Amino acid sequence: MVSLQGNIIKLRALETADLDLLFELENNPSVWEISGTMAPYSRDVLKLYLENAHRDIYDVKQLRLVICTQDNEAIGLIDLFDFDPKNRRAGVGIVISDEGNRNRGVGTEAMEILCKYASKTLNLRQLYANILEGNDRSLYLFKKLGFELVGTKRDWIFNEGIFKNELLFQKIFK
Repeated sequence: MVSLQGNIIKLRALETADLDLLFELENNPSVWEISGTMAPYSRDVLKLYLENAHRDIYDVKQLRLVICTQDNEAIGLIDLFDFDPKNRRAGVGIVISDEGNRNRGVGTEAMEILCKYASKTLNLRQLYANILEGNDRSLYLFKKLGFELVGTKRDWIFNEGIFKNELLFQKIFK
């Protein structure tokens, strides 16, 4: 099995202690644009989500992991979604909660670990990412990790009165 431990971070399953992090991220309007959220989540709804977070990826078609420092401080989330074992693919998304933890290699290492896990443990052939045009940090990260631009979804996301293009990136494992 692939280790979910890196040099600067590790990935772990969601725990009930992650309620505050989940509440902060799911209720952050700056993340809503990319997550498709239109209203805040209550703590009660998020508690129910955490109670069911143990369910198998083959059942719920999603896996959400917590990005932690080596001291086990939760600093972000990384997801596999639209898990499709028949066609051996899944979508991927990542969010780092605090600006101070960005541009320090955290996202790169988390994505490298997840890509290895998806390829070796889940036997996936490919991952894809939907990135808003203009999200330069994400574009840099995914290009750096070998994801290739395969398409543009024109006027795909409507937010704050304007339409934005969403770019589709894909990484095929050899």
